[in-house]
Amino acid sequence: MKEPSSGGPVSANLVATVRAVLPSLTPAGRSIARLILDDPATVAGSTITELSEASGTSQATIVRTARALGFTGYSQLRLALAAASAHGRPERLVPGDLAPDDPLADVIAKVTRAESEALADTAAQLSPERLGPVVTAVADARRVSVFGVGASGLVAADMAQKLLRIGVSAHAFTDVHLALTAAAVAGPSDVSIGVSCTGETPDVLEPMRTARRAGAATVAITNNPRSSLAETADHVLVSAGRETAFRPGALASRISQLLIVDCVFVGVAQRTFEASEGALRATKGALDRFLDDTRHRHRQTSPQVDGLGKN
Repeated sequence: MKEPSSGGPVSANLVATVRAVLPSLTPAGRSIARLILDDPATVAGSTITELSEASGTSQATIVRTARALGFTGYSQLRLALAAASAHGRPERLVPGDLAPDDPLADVIAKVTRAESEALADTAAQLSPERLGPVVTAVADARRVSVFGVGASGLVAADMAQKLLRIGVSAHAFTDVHLALTAAAVAGPSDVSIGVSCTGETPDVLEPMRTARRAGAATVAITNNPRSSLAETADHVLVSAGRETAFRPGALASRISQLLIVDCVFVGVAQRTFEASEGALRATKGALDRFLDDTRHRHRQTSPQVDGLGKN
């Protein structure tokens, strides 16, 4: 995976980093990561021996997990956790999952908190160093293809229509056959973007691999920076959000992906301001004329009601 420098091993939001890497860890590594998410202050104050006992894992596993999070070892991880705790993160960092008997007030609170944390965690990982090369590639592209299925397909469609509004030749593909067709004819001046929460969706992975073999620049939007999709991409933009039993294709994941899409869109619009402004005026004018014509035809064909029939 080609990943721009983030300015050092310590993420701007360590919690977001742990959540992003969690799916790719071993079961033992996940036990350690969940302890970090549940109570980072306690982990920061624990020796490696104490954490080994609390997590039921070996000291070697703790060191490997620290390295998977981007640190040289457990000591450096403890320092980062202490710093994160000192900045006032809440005691429990993972909002409770929705339960069948939750009152609607709790549903509102839990969903809102999950959405808010997903946006904050995504923003913490979306550095200018990561976003900038993607904006440049899309702004300079001859054609942009966006691949996604299910909930991620909705994100792909949103990205394509936004880029079209500012004059970028962009198309969303949610059917793998069409996606592979578009990927096979891509070239060095094209950009292919894959959207997948897990980063392991075959219908997204294969078109991305095909596009990369064809020479296109590739971008991954995924929750998992160590996924197969991330490994396939030249640029990786990490979204946040957890799947829960009550929200398959979790709202939080989709909203965090849409945040990335909006940032890419605005960045491209800024980079190509004059052309984008003209395209926005042209597309808005076309839509306005269509709506005006539609309303005019509707008025002409609607039955006229005169005063004779009124009571």
